Amino acid sequence: MEGKLTLEKIGALAGVSRATVSRVINNHPNIREEVRQRVLDVIADTGYQPNQAARSLASNRTGLLGLVIPRVIQAIFTDLYYPRLIQGISQACNESGHTLALFIFHTEEEEQQMAAQVMRQGFLDGLIIAGLHFDDPLNQLLLSEKPVLVIGEPLGYPTASFVDVDNRLGAYTAVSHLISLGHQRIATITGRLDMAAGQQRRQGYLDALQDHNLPVNEQLMEAGDFEQEKAYQAALQLLPHHPDAVFAASDSMALGVLRALADAGLRVPDDVAVVGYDDLTPEDTAVPLINPPLTTIRQPIRRMGAQAVETLLDIIKQPDAPPRRVILPTELIIRQSCGADYS
Repeated sequence: MEGKLTLEKIGALAGVSRATVSRVINNHPNIREEVRQRVLDVIADTGYQPNQAARSLASNRTGLLGLVIPRVIQAIFTDLYYPRLIQGISQACNESGHTLALFIFHTEEEEQQMAAQVMRQGFLDGLIIAGLHFDDPLNQLLLSEKPVLVIGEPLGYPTASFVDVDNRLGAYTAVSHLISLGHQRIATITGRLDMAAGQQRRQGYLDALQDHNLPVNEQLMEAGDFEQEKAYQAALQLLPHHPDAVFAASDSMALGVLRALADAGLRVPDDVAVVGYDDLTPEDTAVPLINPPLTTIRQPIRRMGAQAVETLLDIIKQPDAPPRRVILPTELIIRQSCGADYS
């Protein structure tokens, strides 16, 4: 067909008005199926590509979703959790026909400026926030009218929608497994306690000790803040108190624990058993093999990212529905580092 294809030309070929073509393109519900199919057939035959900007104006949607990761630029390149999460989010965006905009911040000032900008501007259909801290300036986004979905429960915001795993039960399962193997002096290296995951995994550790009638020893609890180097130092602080096992609240921290034990001349699991949380390393061939293989709690990280997109899109379609609270299950993966039989 000669000339640039327009809605008028598509309408002429389909025997309908320009307005009807526009309603078909924007998926308007009040179109007879026979008319809709006739217009779609013409579009398919001609290879017509609707103008995305015009569609956005007509539908008040841009097709753009934002992902905000607060102040963790180094973690994105050193902790495999974030690349896996972003992969799940981006794949779900591609499959749903949406474009992903990634916002990464270096400082609190950047966060404050960007939070205000995102709240004022309407170029995003919705926003996903990952790794939110209790005192983070981005908390104000949870109070905006823009559709927002948080990865990780945002404690203190009962009306916020979120996707998470059962952190407390996962930690409880890990520590209970160590107890079942006969370990009595089980230490923990906690994640950030200004995040729900850090608090909940710490509580799961305490619950397991209590339910199995083991005493809580503050000397066997150190903070690692989900960072490998901090966990390395924390493990060295634990060694004078003679733990026979360590539950690290992330795999990244577990790697720091393994390194500290090796530097101290201790064998895993013969001298000290180790269990992590995440199951990050087995399928990533770029990561050096862990010796011994790490027992851990597997959380479905890519699935969590995809679920976040699916849930956010549902919020956009049904903004007046109650807050969405999606909790995904975890799984104990037994390998050599805990001292159990392994094959």
